[in-house]
Amino acid sequence: MSKLDASVQKLLQGKNFAFVSTVNGDGSPHVAPTWIDTDGDNVLVNTNVGTVKRRNMKRDPRVTLALTEQTNPYNLVIIRGRVVEEISGPKATDQLDRLAKRYMGVEEFPDRKLASKQVTLRIKPERVFTRKA
Repeated sequence: MSKLDASVQKLLQGKNFAFVSTVNGDGSPHVAPTWIDTDGDNVLVNTNVGTVKRRNMKRDPRVTLALTEQTNPYNLVIIRGRVVEEISGPKATDQLDRLAKRYMGVEEFPDRKLASKQVTLRIKPERVFTRKA
């Protein structure tokens, strides 16, 4: 396992988008932009239960995330890891609300019907690559 050092945690806690790559059933890659967070040790991705990325992660938990700092895209982090837990219910909705506050500047995610169908995926990093400029 790789640790998320302070600079990586700062990027994960900022208003930065990550591109999450999963493996489709036919072996081809699937990439999706997403909001991200961290609990300090893991990467947290909140997604809808019906997305391709979630279906792929349930079948094959291996993922790669690439993110750059919004204000300096030359600050790059690539994290390879595995989904180790799926959180649903109020905890996932609360996580989505925290992300909506960060990314949208609102107190809660505006579409409550969609918010009720969210899951938080906890990704344990196995390899972390960084590049700073």
